[in-house]
Amino acid sequence: MDSWQEKTIHTEPIFQGKIISLQVDTIELPDGKTATREIVRHPGAAAVLALHEDRMLVVEQYRKPMEKFQVEIPAGKLDPGEDPIVCAGRELEEETGYRAASLRPISAFYTSPGFADEKLYLYLAEGLEKGAMNLDEDEYLSVEAITLEEALRYIEEGRISDAKTVLAVYAWRLYKLTGEV
Repeated sequence: MDSWQEKTIHTEPIFQGKIISLQVDTIELPDGKTATREIVRHPGAAAVLALHEDRMLVVEQYRKPMEKFQVEIPAGKLDPGEDPIVCAGRELEEETGYRAASLRPISAFYTSPGFADEKLYLYLAEGLEKGAMNLDEDEYLSVEAITLEEALRYIEEGRISDAKTVLAVYAWRLYKLTGEV
């Protein structure tokens, strides 16, 4: 497999934004030919499957890239050097107004490895207690506590359609069946 690695010959920075950057890498293929790869660099993120009284806390907000409202689990990007579990706790409270007594890792995964390096860390939050909501100045959302049946229906209806939330819903269903995440 090592012989299939792609060696970077040149990197051309294209865009540097607040959250992401875009670069085009010229690479050498295993057969010696060259090709280009468009790569989005992202600092990573954390997301939370927050359970309270047998309901999952979700937020609904407008997502401009999709041009629609989306129901999602609380999540946000990692600050430089931030531990993902700290980010998960921070985002949970900022977006929902709840703090977790415990946060346990469920999984970590790359969101779109074909073109981006974003790694998302998913946690289970339990023992929720009221904290203080503190949204970003450009963030508008509503918070809802939904049942597993509602979450599955939202997936079917397309109200939940992002990978992290779909994965969280199925992890919750498994947790209810087995007691394990």
